[in-house]
Order: sequence, then C-alpha cells, then structure tokens
Amino acid sequence: MQLILLGPPGSGKGTLAAELALLYQIPHISTGDIFRKHIAGKTALGSQVEDYIQRGALVPDELTIAMVQNRLNEEDCAQGYLLDGFPRTIPQAEALEVIPAVRHQQPDAVINLQVSDATILRRLSGRRHCSGCGRNYNVLSNPPIIDGVCDHCGRPLAQRPDDHAETVIRRLQTYRQQTQPLIEYYRSKGLLFDVDNEGSAQRCYEAVRKRLAEWLAKAGL
Repeated sequence: MQLILLGPPGSGKGTLAAELALLYQIPHISTGDIFRKHIAGKTALGSQVEDYIQRGALVPDELTIAMVQNRLNEEDCAQGYLLDGFPRTIPQAEALEVIPAVRHQQPDAVINLQVSDATILRRLSGRRHCSGCGRNYNVLSNPPIIDGVCDHCGRPLAQRPDDHAETVIRRLQTYRQQTQPLIEYYRSKGLLFDVDNEGSAQRCYEAVRKRLAEWLAKAGL
C-alpha cells in the first residue's frame, strides 16, 4: 500500500496518517517529524531547516528530497509507505517517481484533506507542545488537565514558533503558491480524491477508510 496525504497545514494529516498507518501496517513518514528530529539533535541539516520553518517557508526541495529518499530506503518501507508532508511541490512529486526504492510503486491513492482557513487558524493557534516528553495538546479540542502543564510529565507546555497566527497565515500563503498545484497534478493522473475534514478526526478517518476501500476495490487492489 502506497498512500500520500495532501492538505494545508493544520488540516489533520498527522492524526489521520497515524490511524491509516496502523490500519494498513505501513510506516508513517512525516517530513515534519524528520525535520524536528534534526532540529532537536542540533544537526547541520537541522540548523538549515529551522530557519525556513520559523519563517513559515518551505524547506528547499533538494534537502527534503534527500531526507525522504534516505527514509524510503529503509527496510520497513519495502511493503509500502504513507507520506505526510511530502511531496509539497511539483519537483518533489517528480523526484518521488524516480527514487529507486519506490519508482516501480506508483501511489495507490492520494488523499486531499479540505479545511477552511478559519478552522486551520483556530486549530494551529491552539496547539501546545511539551518539550519534555513530546506530547501534543490543543487548548480547544484536547486541553491538558492543568492549563499550561503536561499531564504526563508535568513539564510546561509551549507554542511552537510555526503555530503563531502570523506564521500560520504565511504558511497558508506558501501552501497555495507551491503545494496546491499538486492537487491537479495528482487529479490528472486519476490518483486523487477529496475528503472534508472540518469535523472530528474520527469522522474524517471513517470517511477516508470507506473511500479507500471503494477506491482500491475499483482499482482491483
């Protein structure tokens, strides 16, 4: 199974990806997670990536492609993958098609999550992160028991720089300019379907699971 998730920042890709990866027993490959791992590890790549993320800009294609290619070469990707946050540009999509590890495995489906800007701004500006254990919260939908304190380890919660309202707006502008063209790119290939994710994560998951079952059956997979 080879799946790609598209959607603007805050559209719920990470939450849905975790559920689908468990359902289909494939690795969830998130460029955001890869970036944060390098930033936390203070690697040379991490220092380059951090500057782009804090400005709400896309990480250059060559850096992103190299990291994803390394990840797809790992053994657990032999039976499939779920890409979350990659590709983000047409050049990245074209590069994916020729990466040796997956060039004979065209995506089975590309899922495009649709969410309004107002919902995205509300979701992202409410996110909080624990620097101790890494758990995530949302002050609106998943608040901690004690405001500003992690339920698990008791460390203070903080807002990531890229979740500040002004940065979110820039990220949405960047998405429209550089990532949104991928929707028609994959639609023209007959690989993409749209799913509304204005509601709950569970409702979105059920809708996607049903659509995927129908989609894959129609394709004879």
